[in-house]
Amino acid sequence: MEESVRPSSTVNGTPQHIDLQSIPLPPQRGAGDVTAVDTTSARPPYAAWESRYRAWVIGSDVFTAFVLIVMSAFLIDRSDPHDMHAIGTAAAFLFGLSACRAWSPRVLGEGAEEYRTLGRGLVATAVLVALGGLLFGALAVQPWVFIVVPMISVFMFLQRYALRQVLHRRRRLGECLLPVLAAGSPDTVADLIARTKADPHVGWRVEAVCTYSGAGAERGSGEVEGVPVVGKLDDLAGHVRRGGYRVVAVTADQHWNPKRLQRLAWDLEGTSAEMVVAPMLMEVAGPRLNVSGVLGMPLLRVTAPMFTGGRRLVKEALDRLGSALLLTLFSPLLLAIAVAIKLDDHGPVIYRQRRVGRDGHTFTMLKFRTMVTNADKLKQDLQADNEGAGPLFKMRKDPRVTRVGGLLRRYSLDELPQLLNVVSGRMSLVGPRPPLPEETAKYAPDARRRLLVKPGLTGLWQVSGRSDLSWAESIRLDLRYVEDWSLALDLVILWKTFRAVVQGRGAY
Repeated sequence: MEESVRPSSTVNGTPQHIDLQSIPLPPQRGAGDVTAVDTTSARPPYAAWESRYRAWVIGSDVFTAFVLIVMSAFLIDRSDPHDMHAIGTAAAFLFGLSACRAWSPRVLGEGAEEYRTLGRGLVATAVLVALGGLLFGALAVQPWVFIVVPMISVFMFLQRYALRQVLHRRRRLGECLLPVLAAGSPDTVADLIARTKADPHVGWRVEAVCTYSGAGAERGSGEVEGVPVVGKLDDLAGHVRRGGYRVVAVTADQHWNPKRLQRLAWDLEGTSAEMVVAPMLMEVAGPRLNVSGVLGMPLLRVTAPMFTGGRRLVKEALDRLGSALLLTLFSPLLLAIAVAIKLDDHGPVIYRQRRVGRDGHTFTMLKFRTMVTNADKLKQDLQADNEGAGPLFKMRKDPRVTRVGGLLRRYSLDELPQLLNVVSGRMSLVGPRPPLPEETAKYAPDARRRLLVKPGLTGLWQVSGRSDLSWAESIRLDLRYVEDWSLALDLVILWKTFRAVVQGRGAY
């Protein structure tokens, strides 16, 4: 579940047992080769790697389900794999995943959306198995609903993740990327290009640009962030047909109006390109955006962020149960860390600090002590060496950190006591970073939206660079989480947190 975190404007530990290198792929241009734009012949609608990647996904899903269903038929029903339960579960699996578009090319590799559709398909499978048992009188379906389908789900999520990591590795090498033609103002196009270069796992490579004036394209010298400008916005459709681009990314520009966008959509019919329009709604994305027709007009509906309701109750229950389970599992490690801290300098084991939680209410956050006992008093003497972003105080080589503390910080083990804050309901497993009171006093109005939800033990800031992030970027990520929260996003962040902690990336 990478982590990824997909750029909101649209949007490695690699397993070795599954490798797309075994799939023959067509020649790919290097990641930096953006000037060689093919304007003479269109590329095929789908590259060979796309069809073969989808075949790997479907094949691995079906194979996993088949093997587990056959094994379950022998273990549960003590019969051959052709009994009613096995056949019914297999049929429900195929129908459920197909109906929920879990194999659609549009969702494969698409951030949390792929896992969200897969989850819906597997839930539909369980419901169909249960209803089928009632309809056909096969009442002994409980093991199939509550054991077999969940077991299939676990294996399927793991293999989807493994395949995606292989795909991401290829993309970081400049392969398996979708050719993109960006159209809009130079500033918004430049932002899109920068995002695609920073996050190649998304799978976009901007190969050409169209702007309102052509920006020197007539002389063949115009570029935006190193990407050639091939023409004006009015010439967009012709360049798409000649270049065979897979995505036409329309960014903000005063040139665009409903009539011109509609004409562009018509002109792109029959081409290989998918038209993608940035809604220019800041960091709002994902499930909060829906298109519907009202009075004959297509309207983009933006639903309110979910701060209460059933999904929040589920998150609250998962937070408390999950943190209690983790405390139980990590209790030997917690004891060992406490002993190490005590033996290091004989000071207190736990460091208590006031932090700001939901709706601005303060609480005492617990951490293992990683600094000398008078660290707060020494902070004033180190202000000149502050490397932190915004109001944060950070130093890569802070002299106040103890020997044991340096090791704990590298792998974020000092934050394990915060599980007690989660159990008590003051924090969540996933959420914005818990700020200090002096930080919140300097917040701009938009940054105060971070306080609409509980702070988290981990979050988008944790899996996107941690202490290496700028202040503006950390605020942007926290606000994105507040606006676009979902259970699927929480699961992605938790998995990426494990990887970030193991690698010690961005921690000091």
